Amino acid sequence: MSILYQNSNGEILESSANVISSGNRAYLYGDGLFETIRVFNGKLINFENHYKRLEQGASVLKIRFPNYYSEQFFTEKIEELLKLSKIEKGGRVRLSIDRMAGGNYIPEYNEATFLIDVKPIHSNDYELNSKGVEVDIYTDIKKTRNKLSNFKTKNGLIYILSGIQAKEKNLDDLLITNENMGIIESSNSNLFVVSNGVLYTPGLEDGCLAGTMRMQIINIALEKGVKVYESNILPQNLLSADEVFLTNSIDGVKWVIGYRTKRYFNNTSRKFVAWLNEYWENRLDPNDNQSIIDE
Repeated sequence: MSILYQNSNGEILESSANVISSGNRAYLYGDGLFETIRVFNGKLINFENHYKRLEQGASVLKIRFPNYYSEQFFTEKIEELLKLSKIEKGGRVRLSIDRMAGGNYIPEYNEATFLIDVKPIHSNDYELNSKGVEVDIYTDIKKTRNKLSNFKTKNGLIYILSGIQAKEKNLDDLLITNENMGIIESSNSNLFVVSNGVLYTPGLEDGCLAGTMRMQIINIALEKGVKVYESNILPQNLLSADEVFLTNSIDGVKWVIGYRTKRYFNNTSRKFVAWLNEYWENRLDPNDNQSIIDE
């Protein structure tokens, strides 16, 4: 097995090296953001949209990027790690941005630091899960709708606790709601509901993550002539749906087999996995070493 590498603010180290200091603000206060990016045939895909979300989130958190931070800068740093780690097929990249150490709740500085790590994953193409996901609704904590809701901040406790409760209930995942009982996402994915061939998904104003895969599924649906509506999703909508599926940048599409006593099909989920793979295969040039962006 190849040695894996990470880049800690410009310093390349083996992934086993300890890089988080006691003064790290993400460690102390959750003061940071991150993006998880898929690698396909050894290349980054859809990084343009990940980087846009990262920039927007940093602006909301008032974390300042130095002038040399750019999509191209991070593309080069990530590709260097992929090459060193010998990841030539499927992979997963985590790009973290933290506020520079210093201060307590009120930071001493607002400049950014970064950490990148890479890992291989077993599949190169997106694959539909063979066993459908069993879900229910997480009711202990509601996700508040605010200007942080659409970004991947380092405060992920609602996702962690809902994931723990899913395990306790012998379920695969739980669906998170906002303060109006609208179902907005799962512990690690965006949500789509299928009724009579039409896709429904919560709007960003409802408080869900502005998922890069969510955006891509919407765009593919429109290209294929599938109607998509952003709408409030309630428990009764799950009970009347033909299908439910979850999306994230690493897994692509995961079909849900059941919500409580309700059972679902996976015909639409299967189509979107095929369309998703077709989309990226058509944009891959084996002789091109650049990352692949969503045009």
